[in-house]
This record gives sequence, C-alpha cells and structure tokens, in this order.
Amino acid sequence: MAIKKIEHVGLMVKDLDASIAFYTNVIGMELKGTLVHSNQVITLAFLGFPGRPETELELIHGYNDSLPVEGKVHHLALAVDNLEEEIARLKQLDVSFIDEAITTLPNGSRYMFFRGPDGEWLELFESTR
Repeated sequence: MAIKKIEHVGLMVKDLDASIAFYTNVIGMELKGTLVHSNQVITLAFLGFPGRPETELELIHGYNDSLPVEGKVHHLALAVDNLEEEIARLKQLDVSFIDEAITTLPNGSRYMFFRGPDGEWLELFESTR
C-alpha cells in the first residue's frame, strides 16, 4: 500500500485571518504558509506545531461560508508518493472518486478526492513540500 500517513486535516473557515490568529496565538501552532488555490477562489493556510512536521492543519477559506455552528471538517488528507499509482489501486477496489481529474496547486502539490464508506471526503495528496 502506498499511503504513508495522515498528511493534513482540512478545516473550512469563515475568516482566515481570525482562524490563523486563533490557531497560532491560542493553540500554539505556527503558520507554515498560505497560497491561493488554482481556481483563484479559495485561499489555503497551512499550520503545524513547531518542530513537529508529522501532520498539518489546512484552513480553507472561500469554499463555503455557510458553516454549521459546530464548524466543518472538510476532508482528511492522506500522503502518497505516487498519486497516479494510488488512484489506480483504489479504482481497482471500486472506490468512488469525487474528482474527475487530478488538481495541481500553484506550488506543484497535487491531489484527488474520493469518498469513504459514509460519504466522507478523503484526499490523496502528493506534496512538493
């Protein structure tokens, strides 16, 4: 199997600056970087704990501002070395894909979403970081 680890958890937010301030000042994470998505609508911010690169928090702004009171985890991302190979493996297992094609971000990282057994969004993520 080519899935290596949980890469990040994507959390949809209404106010990116307020969320960055909360996760840095209150939780103690550090901002690793931001980028505007290839679609030019969504802005992403990646945070992690100092000296702990294992898993990151991805804040997603601009995707959907109609969040329930309890907030919304958008997806769980799984790190892979070879995106095409893992997509082919999952398709052989009759996994249902959300995306029709691989998306490439401006920093070169690539991903593709698929569904878990209860419809949850999972992401195969091939990072350039």
